[in-house]
Amino acid sequence: MYDRALKLIRQYHRLSQAELADALNLSRSFVSELEKPGGKKPSIDVLERYANYFKIPVSSLLLFAERSGSSELRETSRAFAADKVLKMLEWLEETTRDELRAG
Repeated sequence: MYDRALKLIRQYHRLSQAELADALNLSRSFVSELEKPGGKKPSIDVLERYANYFKIPVSSLLLFAERSGSSELRETSRAFAADKVLKMLEWLEETTRDELRAG
């Protein structure tokens, strides 16, 4: 889920991958890989860079960690909530983009 979350954060702030890569001192290709489904997983260092740059708690980003394989209700609930948050943010981003195009 990190791929979707990190991409949405970047898009919300209207940054290109290149702009964000420069700001975080990462390569553009690495940012692209982070946002690609099934791509690279961010390290804690990278999550801290995102958190510091966007002024959000690292714990907010950790919500989007992939499932650990555990079938515990708590883990299942966390993953379900994270997916719902991402779907809502994707809808908001798409709606905003459509409104900007309409003028």
